[in-house]
Amino acid sequence: MRATFHLKTLTVAVAALSVASMANAAGLDRSGQDVTAFLQDGTYAEAVYTYIDADVTGKDTSGNKIGDIAESYDFFRYGVKADVNDTFSVGILYDEPFGAAADYTGTNNFVGAPTDAVNNIIASSLTGTGVTDIQGLKALVEGTQTQLSAAENRLDAARAQVGQAQAAVSQNPALESVLRPQIEAGLAGIAAGETQLAAGQAQLNQLERLEGFADERLANDESTNVEVRTESLTGILGAKFGTNKEFQVYGGPVVQRVKADIKLRGSAYGAATGYTAHLSPDQDYGYLAGISYSKPEIALKAALTYRSEIDHSMNIDENYPVVAALGGDATQGGTIDITTPESVNFDFQTGINPTTLATAKVRWVPWSDFSIVPPLYNEVSKRATLDDKGLSLVSYDDDQWVVELGLAKRLTPALAVSGNVGWDSGAGNPVTSLGPIEGYYSAGLGAKYNVTENWAISAGGKYLWFGDAEGQIPTKTIVSDFESNDGYVVGVKVSYQAQ
Repeated sequence: MRATFHLKTLTVAVAALSVASMANAAGLDRSGQDVTAFLQDGTYAEAVYTYIDADVTGKDTSGNKIGDIAESYDFFRYGVKADVNDTFSVGILYDEPFGAAADYTGTNNFVGAPTDAVNNIIASSLTGTGVTDIQGLKALVEGTQTQLSAAENRLDAARAQVGQAQAAVSQNPALESVLRPQIEAGLAGIAAGETQLAAGQAQLNQLERLEGFADERLANDESTNVEVRTESLTGILGAKFGTNKEFQVYGGPVVQRVKADIKLRGSAYGAATGYTAHLSPDQDYGYLAGISYSKPEIALKAALTYRSEIDHSMNIDENYPVVAALGGDATQGGTIDITTPESVNFDFQTGINPTTLATAKVRWVPWSDFSIVPPLYNEVSKRATLDDKGLSLVSYDDDQWVVELGLAKRLTPALAVSGNVGWDSGAGNPVTSLGPIEGYYSAGLGAKYNVTENWAISAGGKYLWFGDAEGQIPTKTIVSDFESNDGYVVGVKVSYQAQ
């Protein structure tokens, strides 16, 4: 006779897995958008805290060491679910699905005075002059100022001579026929000189703007930094059907809030060095839809969940110092459209024996469709691409796949332990220098203790082996190399369940 593994007796084991099960490295993925709180039986509530600390180091193309760029960060996840009756269920989930936190430090091409980048900008701006660095630019500015001062003095002398001739004619009209040709020639020379002086002054203004840009950049000691945070609130309504209510369809609205700050510094970013963008918080809406199946006698649960992409139109303030050097407005405000990606999650569990569960999670996110295209940055980039498309500030080449397999074992009526292994495909390599990781392999452990019949506390951790990656800037130029990096995730959960 086939053994039955009643689901109620195994929930103590499976819940330990979800504390730190998903902590994704591809793209901007963070929480894994877990919905398993809604799939629990009866009345259920949980509060989860997750802390992530990664060590991501490498070298720039000049061979300089890049210290740990991955800032530690944490986030919360909450879930509440209740059965209205034996058919309908309702729930609310909160998480922080997407994010980034990177900060470059040390002495490398992503920090401080971008000497190489500034010199390259000077050389490309002054082609044909022989000037290739800041010292040459300063000498050219000084020489141009001296030439214009001498030209102004010559004009003053010419004006004085013409004035004297005009005064002489005014006093003695008989000199008109003699002095008029000299006066006309002098006036023509003065007009030509003024035109040349105006052109020279315009050239000097351009040189001084370039010098001001260079001085400002070379005095800068800031580092490249990016921070992206999102928050998501999902309302879910589920309806069970089938002979034994084994099937359930569920769905509901999603409210998502996004904000971001980006700073590009150092020589690695070329003409974009000094670029700063602030994306003001924006809230918009999407939806979730899914279907699940359960077979309690063998503790089987399977769920397929789809989350829609969400379109955001955000206010953005940009500062692009090189634009000022070219005579434009370096600080501009506008709007930017960003679409956070859709995703598909598959969650599965089944009993192996009355005290053991096997679990599997699969997640897909099409990061190849995602991009951040700030308007000023994109407009300036068209000068490099020589087309009307320009460049994205952030984009990815590949879609993300995550697979995680686990086992959970109930040791006593109150205590369970779990273990899992995982793989994240990453979103391509080379990848943006603002997040130079190509996926990871992982291994994790967890435990759960039932404090009372209804209340429990869980704790878990996971170690991550990050894939090696080359960092690139939007022009596809490789600017860094990151190898042999790792990190860890820890989490704590407090849960309540009544059936």
